Amino acid sequence: MSQDDDHLIDYRDEEEGEGQEWLTTFADLSMLLLVFFVLLYSMSTLDTEKFSQTFSSVTQALQGRMREISTSRISQEEAGVLLDQALMRRQIIESQRKVFAEVKTLQTKKGVEGVISANFEDGVITIRVPGDVMFDSGKVQLTPQGASMVATLKDFFIKHKDQNIKIIGYTDNIRPSSGSRFKDNWEISALRAVNVLRELLKMGLESTRLTATGLAYLNPIYPNTSDEYRAKNRRVEFVLEKRVSGN
Repeated sequence: MSQDDDHLIDYRDEEEGEGQEWLTTFADLSMLLLVFFVLLYSMSTLDTEKFSQTFSSVTQALQGRMREISTSRISQEEAGVLLDQALMRRQIIESQRKVFAEVKTLQTKKGVEGVISANFEDGVITIRVPGDVMFDSGKVQLTPQGASMVATLKDFFIKHKDQNIKIIGYTDNIRPSSGSRFKDNWEISALRAVNVLRELLKMGLESTRLTATGLAYLNPIYPNTSDEYRAKNRRVEFVLEKRVSGN
């Protein structure tokens, strides 16, 4: 074989090698699309049968490229982990949606109706109670009405043992008066949250499920531009998140 023939063969090998480079990009793109659709599914209420058909179609389309995909930067094993996580996330959201439906029922209970509010977002349930219901102005000890409200929520919390409960105290943006024994709103909001936590502990809730945080005037629901809006911003929130196995 001549030297010219050797150069020709080398050139063809290089040409073939260069022609295969697009497969890596294609494999990455295909896997990302697959994971993207799975994530969309985890956050939606799509028909299960339709999703199964779509998933099967994508899988069949990729069957001829599995060798390239397995060597891409996103491996099949990593994609499988993402798939499991997405499906688990969807299960948690659906489970929390059912708990939230019970919260809406709780809101119609005598003594609670029109007082507490609640919202549901991305699997997290937030129950809000006006601070003026729970505490006297400038005080951190629960009022009798506040203790009664905590007792009502306690029954709901005990029923749903799979929920971690984050208690968050909020104030408005008005600083404590000069004669107050509290330095600032951070101290007031934190002590209020802690006292609610202590009340729940006395009522039998497990300490491992509870945390208490004071965020003062942060995250206002309304701008602090009127007495009405400031009253709405003074609140205690109970943020419920589903406990996963092992926690």
